[in-house]
Amino acid sequence: MKRRTFLTFCSASGLGPVIGSWAASPNETPNIASIGVGGKGWVDSQGAARHANMQAFCDVNIGRNRKGGWFGAIEKWPKANRYQDWRELLEKEGDKLDGITVSTPDHMHAPVTMTALKMGIATYTQKPLTRTVAESRQITQAAKEAGVATQMGNQHHNGLTYRMLVEIIRNGTIGKIKQVHTWSNRPVWPQGLVRPSGNLPVPDTLDWNLWLGVAPERPYHPSYQPFAWRGWFDFGAGALGDMGAHIIDPPVWALELGAPLSVAYEGPEPQAETFPESERIHYVFKGTKYTKGDQLKMTWHDGKLLPDLESNGLPADTKLPTSGSIFVGENGTLMAKHGSSDAPVLYPQEKFADFKMPQLEKIDHYKQWIDAIRGEGSTTSHFDYAGPLTETVLLGTIVCRFPGEPLEWDAKSMKFTNNVEATKLVNPPYRDGW
Repeated sequence: MKRRTFLTFCSASGLGPVIGSWAASPNETPNIASIGVGGKGWVDSQGAARHANMQAFCDVNIGRNRKGGWFGAIEKWPKANRYQDWRELLEKEGDKLDGITVSTPDHMHAPVTMTALKMGIATYTQKPLTRTVAESRQITQAAKEAGVATQMGNQHHNGLTYRMLVEIIRNGTIGKIKQVHTWSNRPVWPQGLVRPSGNLPVPDTLDWNLWLGVAPERPYHPSYQPFAWRGWFDFGAGALGDMGAHIIDPPVWALELGAPLSVAYEGPEPQAETFPESERIHYVFKGTKYTKGDQLKMTWHDGKLLPDLESNGLPADTKLPTSGSIFVGENGTLMAKHGSSDAPVLYPQEKFADFKMPQLEKIDHYKQWIDAIRGEGSTTSHFDYAGPLTETVLLGTIVCRFPGEPLEWDAKSMKFTNNVEATKLVNPPYRDGW
């Protein structure tokens, strides 16, 4: 029996405790590989490798222009096998691997993740889980069929702040929730752009074809790689896709929200290829046992736009954090700073002066995934949860191209019932050959 199959069998059969601690020696530690080791990939690969053996790593850019990156990984894991093409890595190393981390630009999350899942390899994929709604739906189903440990890289899901928030909301401390606001200081990269002209030479260290992957063909330009890709429709999911998987997580989680009923955009006139410099996205959800009324409205703000203070139960002199969320309840308002350690604040503060915050233990998001690979416990941002969350976030990345009336969403058929053109963006085609 292959080692990965044995681990999966033990987990599925409930034999994890019988086989003991897999951390006893290097031979009993899960073997992992990292696809993307620069930037956030450097953080992810190190976070997972603290609890596992780095068997191999891959990056399309073998230069020195990022934190960590190719040379950092060589120095950190000199015995690990090295690849520039993730397909070659999975072909040659697949039978040795128990898990992979996927830290590529958004447009390549789904192809790499799907390939690993089909091979029965546990997967830790950065947020947003995918670039398109249809990809999220398909990845969620593939993860169910694979039965392996999965985790999306929204690490604050396991942080103290959001776990405290969930307990407070569900305990009814501020009553049923009437409305929610979420916001981020992103983008911190250019958006609202037009395509750059010219045909610049591709750096010798970069495989541009592999970097493009499933995206439509276009000439290389530093406006896309290595960092500013987030603002472009073909590669990223904008400020909302970047931070929404973090900040929209707590309302979806705490309130047990299903798919949105409608989504609407408020902001600048759309550009042809990039997300707006600022926006408000208005979501409407069906009410739950934690909300007031039949529907709940949640508004996302970015690009330095912020929610109003006094109408949401906050003092006029309140200094909002750069990123966060507000839950307006029947009996008070909760404000949470985006992060992993700051306790939420309840208003009016004098009313909740004696309130005791929940006392929770810290959880390592990466270790939780590695432990799940060994059959010890389960993950909390597994794809069965992260997939639908990502779908909700990504609906806003579509509606920002259609100002005006709200788009009505039918989650079952995966269609906007009142906009054919918007529905085409739910599942756009891949580049020929991919």
